[in-house]
Amino acid sequence: MTKDFVHQTIKKFNSDSYRLLDMLLDIQQEYGYISKDNISVLAGELNQSEADIGQTITFYHFLRSKPQGKYSIYLNNSIVSKMMGMDKIARQFEKESGIKFGEVTKDGQISLHYTSCIGMSDQEPAAIINEKIFTNLTTFRVKEIVLAMRQGKPVESMYCTNFGGGKNSSPLVESVVRNNIRRSGPLLQLNYVPGQVLQNKVSLMSPDEVISEIKDSHLRGRGGAGFPTGLKWQFCRRAKGARKFIFCNADEGEPGTFKDRVLLTEKPEMVFEGMTVAAYAVGAKEGILYLRYEYKYLETYLKQVLQDLHGKNLLGENISGISGFDFDIRIQYGAGAYICGEESSLIESAEGKRGEPRPRPPFPVEKGYLGYPTIVNNVETLCSTVTILQNGANWYRELGTDESTGTKVLSISGDCLYPGIYELEWGFSINDILEMSGAESTQAVQVGGPSGALVPPSQFNRILCYSDLATGGSLIIFNQTRDLLRDVVMNFTEFFVEESCGSCVPCRNIPALLKKKLEKIQAGDGVREDLKEIEEWSNIMQINRCGLGHTAANPVITSLKNFRKLYEALIQKDVNFDSGIDLSAAVAESCEFVDRIPQL
Repeated sequence: MTKDFVHQTIKKFNSDSYRLLDMLLDIQQEYGYISKDNISVLAGELNQSEADIGQTITFYHFLRSKPQGKYSIYLNNSIVSKMMGMDKIARQFEKESGIKFGEVTKDGQISLHYTSCIGMSDQEPAAIINEKIFTNLTTFRVKEIVLAMRQGKPVESMYCTNFGGGKNSSPLVESVVRNNIRRSGPLLQLNYVPGQVLQNKVSLMSPDEVISEIKDSHLRGRGGAGFPTGLKWQFCRRAKGARKFIFCNADEGEPGTFKDRVLLTEKPEMVFEGMTVAAYAVGAKEGILYLRYEYKYLETYLKQVLQDLHGKNLLGENISGISGFDFDIRIQYGAGAYICGEESSLIESAEGKRGEPRPRPPFPVEKGYLGYPTIVNNVETLCSTVTILQNGANWYRELGTDESTGTKVLSISGDCLYPGIYELEWGFSINDILEMSGAESTQAVQVGGPSGALVPPSQFNRILCYSDLATGGSLIIFNQTRDLLRDVVMNFTEFFVEESCGSCVPCRNIPALLKKKLEKIQAGDGVREDLKEIEEWSNIMQINRCGLGHTAANPVITSLKNFRKLYEALIQKDVNFDSGIDLSAAVAESCEFVDRIPQL
């Protein structure tokens, strides 16, 4: 019977090895894990080695090769979750289930796991239970949940009520997730009409005119890198390829970020329309929404939206009456890997492989998915293109600053009265954010998630824009009661240790070494040489292949730069030590060796 289902799954995806991740997720959905027998059948049918399939499984956090509980509880252990009481929730789960995290009950009913940020920083502590999200957990709720599990009830019945904000009240979204929109701008206002841009604007424009309008708006990518969107589209349009693809990057794995989750819930039609506009501009016929596994609870809802768009001739053939304009979108789920937020890693993952970054050049716009020219745009970026075409590039340039046009959707969480989503014009300061969100006695603000910077009060007047403090959208607020080194910096550093894909020597090793340095310093055994070595090691991170690897030391480096007194207060005075190790030379030599290994 097991082999029959696996064979059916392979057939469902046309024996396409590039759809391996979909096959693995379906098999796990059926059996709870992916057995050796499953792997053997997949290898034989897809003409791959069992080792190749095995290494894909082990790369992703949510893929399992061993049996787990009928109810798999993944509790978020990010810094905001811990700030909001995660530890007592974890202890309550252990007490009620009778097991520790990482274990399965003897009857196979319950298993407990920790996981990184699940995009719920505005309503922590939160957990994923069998692909469903549970937010604002309390010890009493834990008792109720575990009792229901003991009684064999379905996960959906464990919700107290469906009280999500905005479209989360849709019966298609089985969730208690709130959207917590505190301030709306052009993207989040209610005057958007699905399909209007395609029917009234794009249908009257040539692809080159669409690209020109986006270029004239000066829109830059909202995922963090800030590359000019119109220029990226132009490169892809000019690239040679029998096929072209549009990817929407909805893998917002940066701790503290949840804006894309809200946009996908409130404005999914706008996201898909943005993908369709991009397809028209570059000449693509196929689109993929790469959605992080943590948001799989939105599956039924998003598929219904896609179906509705087909019914309105906003997807499919001759879209909006434009002869020859055919485009369709499918959803590709990730399986838990922070690195897949990087565009080339995302493409590798969508091809059924480990989500490791590709060497560049060539860039995805030249050679991306399946080797064809590919656009990868962030959720917020694609929504912005729709508002630009609706209102014009001149209108968009009037928003924000000269260097940073338009609005920015922010995810605000941590020590504030009003955590949630704020859409603002570029050009606001950190002080503005603190005032709007009801933050008091603020000690520090993490701008841009762990890969960004830990900013002190002396810099709260700095402006968020591409020319000063650029950010993908996450701001985490810490008040005076927080231990920045022991709690915040250590949590972020452990995150990077866990999430490194391991491809590059510096990223594979230095975060782990930095963690040991932090432990040494916090134990009172640190010396001044430790601080010097931390600074030297940070420079080596630029050897890494991808942008995420370049920033993996940022939690320690930016906190040492901006809060040096916290480190110096812990180190031994007038003691120095020279390890005699030239780490830079050793890492460079290791990298040269790795680069000589053939890419199989």
